[in-house]
Amino acid sequence: MPPAPGHDLFEYEALAVSAARAAYADANAWHHQALGELILAYERLLRETRRLVRRSDREELEMNRLNQRLHELAQELQYRATHDALTGVLNRAAVIERARHHLEREGLALIVLDIDHFKRVNDSFGHPVGDEVIRAVADCLRSEVPAGTEVGRVGGEEFTVLLPGRDLAAAAALAECLRQRVTGHDFALPDGQPVTASFGVSSLAQGHGFDQAYGLADAALYEAKRAGRNRVACAPG
Repeated sequence: MPPAPGHDLFEYEALAVSAARAAYADANAWHHQALGELILAYERLLRETRRLVRRSDREELEMNRLNQRLHELAQELQYRATHDALTGVLNRAAVIERARHHLEREGLALIVLDIDHFKRVNDSFGHPVGDEVIRAVADCLRSEVPAGTEVGRVGGEEFTVLLPGRDLAAAAALAECLRQRVTGHDFALPDGQPVTASFGVSSLAQGHGFDQAYGLADAALYEAKRAGRNRVACAPG
């Protein structure tokens, strides 16, 4: 049982030394010299033991701090390995890994979207403005998607939304909400022009591969682009 707060770890040793001192007080006792030497040696031992205990406590505290820092660094490295530095959403590798995970266990609906005429933004106003547009689109997506849905950036101005267990109709409805959210956002471009995005949607049952799901959604995205942009197109169900 651990000692109570304020309890002297060496209480019994201190009592033993006190008793030895009492016996040592009898200068005529035959054991007087031997007991004196024993008391001095025991006190030195206690002092050294106390010093080592204090040092051990400090080292244990420092070790705990180091372990906590290592844990924080591991979490930071894990985050950086799976998230896009510009937007904070999943990066391409993490999107692929999560999508494959879901397709192995359940069906998956996939939304692929691309910012319309994004090259014009970069060419007209520079890449810092373009980066702000990309960040704002990511914020629009995060603010609109339901719980359990994952958002990722898979290319320069291209994003993907993963909807585990959702069917094509549910994914298409969400894609339309996202389209309206982006269209209605004030991106504050210098020329006052709005920013829009085109969407492609696919849905596959458990057991299919990511490449197939992404290929279908990407083909639907380009169909939306060919049809005039700022719209949602679905892969054949």
